Formats: sequence, C-alpha cells, structure tokens
Amino acid sequence: MISRRDILAAGAALAACGAVCRSSAAQGLPTLEALIGEAFGDLTLVHVTDLHGQMRPMRYREASVNEGVGAARGEPPFLTGEAFRRFFGIEAGTAMAHAVSHESFESLAQRFGPMGGLDRIATLVKAIRAQRPGRTLVLDGGDTWQGGYPSLATRGMAMVELMGLIAPEAMTAHWEFTYGAERVKELIAAAEARGTSFLAGNVQDTEWNEDVFTPTATFERGGVKVAVIGQAFPYTPIANPRWMIPDWSMGIHEEKLARRVEEARADGAVIVVLLSHNGFAVDRKLASRVGGIDVILVGHTHDCTPRPIRVGETLLVAAGSHGKFVNRLDIAVSGSRVREVRHRLIPVFADAIAPDEVMAVAISAQRAPHAAMLARVLGRTEGTLYRRGNLNGTWDDLICDALIAERDAEIALSPGFRWGPSLLPGSDITMEDVYDQTAITYPAAWRQELTGAQLKEILEDVCDNLFNPDPYYQQGGDMVRVGGLGFSIAVDRPAGQRIGDLTMLKRNEPLDPSRRYVVAGWASVNQGTEGPPIWELVARHVERLGTVRPTPNSAIRILRG
Repeated sequence: MISRRDILAAGAALAACGAVCRSSAAQGLPTLEALIGEAFGDLTLVHVTDLHGQMRPMRYREASVNEGVGAARGEPPFLTGEAFRRFFGIEAGTAMAHAVSHESFESLAQRFGPMGGLDRIATLVKAIRAQRPGRTLVLDGGDTWQGGYPSLATRGMAMVELMGLIAPEAMTAHWEFTYGAERVKELIAAAEARGTSFLAGNVQDTEWNEDVFTPTATFERGGVKVAVIGQAFPYTPIANPRWMIPDWSMGIHEEKLARRVEEARADGAVIVVLLSHNGFAVDRKLASRVGGIDVILVGHTHDCTPRPIRVGETLLVAAGSHGKFVNRLDIAVSGSRVREVRHRLIPVFADAIAPDEVMAVAISAQRAPHAAMLARVLGRTEGTLYRRGNLNGTWDDLICDALIAERDAEIALSPGFRWGPSLLPGSDITMEDVYDQTAITYPAAWRQELTGAQLKEILEDVCDNLFNPDPYYQQGGDMVRVGGLGFSIAVDRPAGQRIGDLTMLKRNEPLDPSRRYVVAGWASVNQGTEGPPIWELVARHVERLGTVRPTPNSAIRILRG
C-alpha cells in the first residue's frame, strides 16, 4: 500500500531532482533527447540486464583488471581503462569515459554524479516507447530480482513489482534461481501477470529432460515478426546451490538452440534475438557455432559495449550492470532480412534524467519499511570501496578482513561476485551498503581447517573456471577473493599450474602444503552450512573500525607471458 507519506517523499525528491537536472548541462551531461537519440528503421529493441536489485541511483566503478585468455586477450570486453576507451573511440574525461572506465573514477564521479535508478530507467523507456509507438520491444537479461535488502526481505517480489511498472516484454534469469524452485515459480507467475514472459530454453527437468520454462516468445513490432529465445545462466547449479533447484538441469545446449532458431524462422520470424545470460565469452563462441541469430543481448559478465561486436552475421551487445546503461538497437528490415542496425549504449546519468513519478513513489513504498535500519551508519571510508575486477576489490578486501577478525581465522575466502555498488572516499558506510554487497539467500559465514595443499587446489579450480581458454568451461564469476594470503597467478598456464608463490602475509612465510590453517568464508553452495550471516560480521567489523582505510592490494600478482 502506497501511503500519503510515500507520495510526499517522492514529490520532494522529484522537486529536488528538477533543480539538479537543470544544472546537468553545466556538468557536461547530455539531455534526455540526446541520450535516446533519433528513431530509425522498423523497430527498436531496448535491453537492460544485471540490475541486481538496485532501485536507486548509485556509483559503480568499472574493472581495472579484466584479463582475457587465448584468442580473447586484447579483444573487447577484455580491455579496461585507456585501452577500452581507445578501442571504442571515447575521449578521456568525458561523461561517457566515466561511464565505461575506472580512470579518474573519484573526480569524474563527483563531476558527473550517480548513475542508474529504476525511476530514471522508467523515464528512458517511456520516452523511447513514446518515440516509437508499436515499434518498441523491451527485454530484461536477468539478475534482476536479487541484490540489496528490499529484494532479500521480500524474496524477490519487490523487484518484480517495480519491474512491472517498466513492463519488459520478456526476461531470463540467473540469480533469480537462488530463491529456490517453488519461490521462482511464484515470482514468475507474478511477473507474467504484469506482462513479462519468462524465457529459458536451456532449463530442463532432471527426470524427463523436458523444458521447464517457455523457450521462445514471438512479437510483432512495426509489422516485423521478432522471435526472442531465452537463455538462462547455464552453470547455475555449479556456481550457486544445486539443492535449491534439485529437479532442474541447465546447460548451453547448442543443438536445442539451433533447432529453436530454425523453428522460429520457419514460423515467419524475420529477426531472431537471443536474450542471454551466458556471459560475453560464451556468447562469442556460441555465435560462431549457431547460425541464424541476428542479435545476442549479453548478460552475466557486467560488460558494456559502446558499439556491437560482430561474429559472423550475429551482433553481440551488452548493457553493463546495476542500471548504469540501457541498450537501444534500431533495426531496419528489407524483405525478410535485417538491412541495417543502429545501436546506442545509453548511459543512465541520474542528474540528466528526471525520475518517473510513478516509479519514484513505488520505490519509496518498497523501501519505507526498512528505511531506518538501512540508513544506520556503521562507519566511514577514507578510500574508494569497489568490487568489480578479476582478482580483487576493496569491498572484497574489507569482507575478508571481517571474516578473519570476526571468525578468528588465519585466511579468508570470499566469492568473486561482480555485483555491489561503489562508495567514494569520505562516504558513510551504512547497513544498506553492507547488504548491497552481501544480500544472498545462503549467507552463512563458515569456519573450518584446510591444509595448504587444499587451499592451493581451491584457488587452481576457481582459476580454471575463470581463465580456461575454452569459454564453455568458464563457469564462475571473478576470481575468489583471498584475505591473509598472497599469491601469483599466471593466467596463460595450463590448469593446475596457474597459482604460485603462496605466502602467509602475517608471518611473511610460504604456505605449508601439509599444515592445517583456520579458514573462514561465506556463500558455500553446500546445504546445511552453519555460521552467522555475513552481513552481521561485516557490520560489526566496520563498527569496530569506525574508519575504513582501503589500500592497494599488492599481495596478488599477475604473471604474463
């Protein structure tokens, strides 16, 4: 129920934003009209992905380390900073440079302001739909319902209700599955009641190997028939707890996908879109092996593509994460073929886009029951807290420090999740900030003994998931984060030979393969894992510190060549 207080709060926010938006030109930000661009062609695809429960504008620092292996080295998206900008022809110091690069993050973040926010995305989507009536198709690439406390507290329903106001025509999934099979079915029913088809053609039941979900949906836009095939994250039962979805199996399933493409074409589809949560490297390989797909909308790896990447006749486009970007593709058709595609990666600069009033009120209502708890200040940070990067982030370092201190451990292991906003130097650290980094349904912080040999084996296994030269074997996120332990990593070496120079940092001595060490971690995929929720440990640790002082992590070294 939306109260009068919610409406008044949202109205005040809208009034304040009006003043901010009027000054956006002085900040060097584009107008709404410049952001959405001009109409072209027969229809328009709009794509968002990896929102991770982020309702409000935030800051998200892009990776400074994103290593590619084999043929992918030096190719997008495995470029960062200046190399990324140069590849896509983006001038340093501009608003777009800030959106796509970690360079000068702190100063440019102060200049250009926060990004994202469902109320701003709603404004963009409404503007594009108004510009292209009957010609717009909005698609959600998944990782939408998980992230942040309101999503966790409502087991995904908060984001289902908010996304219902944007009403994407279709979506797929990954982290959504971590609410468990029965809850996922409830959430899907709620989303579909709001007009969003849930598509996942690569999820089968384990007993009969039959499709669990609808694989394909067809739409007519601008007189053109479009087939959208959903591809959920194929490694969910490996990267996340299998016991939460015990009767479902997942995979890439090239043959089934090829058959679905053929069926869509036979049914009259002029355009075939793969709404994917495979990740960029997997989709690049997939596009080289399965023909007939016009566009792959890439999710999972949080990459952004300022222009499409072509593989054969297929265009790959990615929309980043956390609502920083909205992808727009205008497509012109000639006969039964795509003639031309014009693409815009739209950066969602919160200070340049007026919030949608309906969405602003709805966000306020979702947050109101938790607002006081989320606003509780735990401490302050003197440096930037960020997460994204192949090997480590300062948020992850803080989580590892908390595990060691609060669980009386020698070594900490923290999963290489890519989600979670960044905090600028001088920012308060609130309880909401902690939940933004830790809000999952299996949060137990475990403690056990592992030998040095077992620790090396864990690091090698995760490393192979990340740096296997065959993208189809890259099954995880970023590298597991480590506290109390230093090592070198040679990404181009064979499996089992990538991790070296393992060193206990406190004593500056080599890790002993035969010795048993006390190790703490969280987010175990094993059922029945015991321990306090990770957010309690991190909150307590930050309160003890008062002031957090992130420092560059020099304990992990990349060896190249």
